[in-house]
Amino acid sequence: MTDESDENKARKNGLYGGVSTELAENMKQGWADTERRDLQPIAQAAHTARRRAALSAQFPDELLVIPSGNPKVRSNDTDYPFRPSSDYVYLTGDQSQDAVLVLEPGQDGGHRAVAYLLPRSDYGSGEFWLDYHGELWDGRRNSLTENEQLLGLPCRDVRTLTERLAAATGPIRLLRGYDAAVDAALNDKVTAERDTEFRVALSEMRLVKDDFEIADLRHACQATARGFEDVVRVLGTDTPTLERAIEGTFYMRARIEGNDVGYASVCAAGPHATTLHWVRNDGETRPGELLLIDAGVESRNLYTADVTRTLPVDGRFTPVQRKVYDAVYEAQSAGIAAVGPGAKYRDFHHAAQRVLAEHLAAWGLFGDRSVDEAYELGLHRRWTLAGTGHMIGLDVHDCAKARTELYVDGTLEAGMVLTVEPGLYFQSDDLTVPEELRGIGIRIEDDILVTEEGNENLSGGLPRAADDVETWMANLRG
Repeated sequence: MTDESDENKARKNGLYGGVSTELAENMKQGWADTERRDLQPIAQAAHTARRRAALSAQFPDELLVIPSGNPKVRSNDTDYPFRPSSDYVYLTGDQSQDAVLVLEPGQDGGHRAVAYLLPRSDYGSGEFWLDYHGELWDGRRNSLTENEQLLGLPCRDVRTLTERLAAATGPIRLLRGYDAAVDAALNDKVTAERDTEFRVALSEMRLVKDDFEIADLRHACQATARGFEDVVRVLGTDTPTLERAIEGTFYMRARIEGNDVGYASVCAAGPHATTLHWVRNDGETRPGELLLIDAGVESRNLYTADVTRTLPVDGRFTPVQRKVYDAVYEAQSAGIAAVGPGAKYRDFHHAAQRVLAEHLAAWGLFGDRSVDEAYELGLHRRWTLAGTGHMIGLDVHDCAKARTELYVDGTLEAGMVLTVEPGLYFQSDDLTVPEELRGIGIRIEDDILVTEEGNENLSGGLPRAADDVETWMANLRG
């Protein structure tokens, strides 16, 4: 929620000092009626209504406030591209900035949901062109009536919300940290403990995906696969390719088929692949080395894929590269096989990590220690570093605020979607490993849907086995 202020009316040091009466009158006239009528609800409207009902049932007789968030300043008067809070999107399907979903408690213990949004810019006052964020500058917004048809819930002017919140009584829960004005308006009406409980509940609602979410994640994975194909086609076989070019190539696919990338793409060439979160992408690939690319398309409904492949730049693994790659592939296959309804969440992690430990032991990296002893002591973690996966959905690390007993200590259910992403990372300066391994980093990651029968690899359109990767790359390059 934002308040319009005189500071936003014009830029300091702008070239125009004022507006003549004649121009102001001229700008009020001659505009066509662009109201859209008989709109159909958005595809997820029935799902968001069901989700709101489920949330309502958890907190009877309480006022629930979920903001979409405000734009974040990048520099001076330029903002980062706006991305609404995932919980707001989950409950509304809307992606407006400065919006707030309010669930008003009723006498029956249920709630009436109202979306507070910015309406169309006012033409009579000149707001639409005099305000730097008016529609003539930032683009047309939906009217409140249009949004009611699209979202399937009542919509009100968000500029009236402060008054509504000031009059609120009784228990209130707020999704904090997204809208400073809303936080301030409710500062003396909410408690940190209750709001933390609310954030946890919102996170846990998203553990099991519905049909709409699964379809969107499947699309995101398919678009991601096409982005990886694009990368292979631009990857030089005998000349270096900039990591920036690889990043930009995938980004183009994300913008064409989705909203954006779901997270900063890792385009790590050679020894950069041993840095798990290499997002500088300021190096270059070299023939004979590996390229680790960890990237995901975020759909236009904001669900993101999260996929990693490690590719031989010139199309063929060297014997050493293949040895390490096959170990990671075997570990990932074991992890995927452990995913299914009724399995413990940690099972896939232990299955994959155990395989990696066995290979590390076979290569002599644990010295005289047995696999069991080394695994118990966690010695394999020097070269595996990270956990083997996480939930995925509207956030790349989805459901992050869920209780541990329902997440990593919980049991898998049909409809959950998680990544399985083991890796081995041998730093260039690691003197505990043979020289031939130093500078090699390999990760393979896929997005796995838990089904009633077992699991489905949503990103399975991309090859995983070394031979299949080489064949796939050769076919793409002709």
